Amino acid sequence: MNQKSHKARGGFQFTLYQEESKTPFDKLFDIFKELITHTSGDLDEALDWLEQLDQEYNLTSEDYTLDDFVEDLKKRGYIREEIKPDGSLGQAITAKTERAIRKNALNQIFGKIRKKGTGSHKTKSSGAGDEHTGDLRNFQFGDRLENINVTESLKNAQVNHGFGEFSLTEDDLVVEDTHHKAQMSTALMIDISHSMILYGEDRITPAKKVAMALAELITTRYPKDTLDILVFGNDAWPIQLKELPYLQVGPYHTNTVAGLQLAMDLLRRKRNTNKQIFMITDGKPSCLQLPDGRYYKNSNGLDPHIVSKCYTMAAQARKLHIPITTFMIAQDPYLMQFVDHFTAANQGKAFYTGLKGLGEMIFTDYEANRKKRIKG
Repeated sequence: MNQKSHKARGGFQFTLYQEESKTPFDKLFDIFKELITHTSGDLDEALDWLEQLDQEYNLTSEDYTLDDFVEDLKKRGYIREEIKPDGSLGQAITAKTERAIRKNALNQIFGKIRKKGTGSHKTKSSGAGDEHTGDLRNFQFGDRLENINVTESLKNAQVNHGFGEFSLTEDDLVVEDTHHKAQMSTALMIDISHSMILYGEDRITPAKKVAMALAELITTRYPKDTLDILVFGNDAWPIQLKELPYLQVGPYHTNTVAGLQLAMDLLRRKRNTNKQIFMITDGKPSCLQLPDGRYYKNSNGLDPHIVSKCYTMAAQARKLHIPITTFMIAQDPYLMQFVDHFTAANQGKAFYTGLKGLGEMIFTDYEANRKKRIKG
């Protein structure tokens, strides 16, 4: 019997998908974080929902019950006991849980977005900076020695001078290019008007997720940057980072102009040259405060007077070199058209997302060069 030699061939090898192994606690904790976000930090309501889901989908077992999970939450510092306003003993989530919720939102929203879409603020000019770009170039006088790519430089020396007597000259050296990082001051605006829950659509939960993701991105990736958070309904007021998971809508109209005014006032106090506004809204301004203190309100469609004031604020921010990035938590065509015009007036950016998932964002960029706003 003749044996035929088989030449090895390159190609792909397929295997069955195996789900990432998680402990019973981790599986329940993923669901718990979602429920806490939906219930605006109400622990009792979140646990009630978790119990109902357990009854329907058998999330727990005899070896690991829901009581075991709650006990683990206590041991790991995710929930604590507290005295309620009525004097009774209750439980509440901790700062550790708040951080876990923000981190979860960041992973969900930005985990699958390409790097260039995350809003990384770098200067457009390369050179002796502090963040590597991955690009290589010839060594120049003044380049830092730590930026020299040793492997590529040695390869050049072998190619240029042969394998005999080793020789390395300045012409053989290559460095990895870098960008300067720039400090950024950000004002984060969140719409908490009644329209965020109208028509049976829960728009505030996606809004909170975007807000928490942005806050986590800024505070962890750019710790030297500053972040101010504010909410706007009939009026606008600042809030603390720890208050994000507990945000709820109120019986408010949408005073976008008041939110922008407060955001710009907060940014004027910052010494950083680079400033920006992130606005999370359903895109429908419906309220203005008049000079005499009264409120002008109109929820029917887009009021031309209110809309005009919004465009004016957008243009004013542009003159102050403050770009506005709008996160639109709706897909109504006429509201999207308003956001388009608003974004064009500011020359900022807009992200459009429906309620099915923030991963379905449509990125519209009104800047020819997204890095040009950073002044070195």
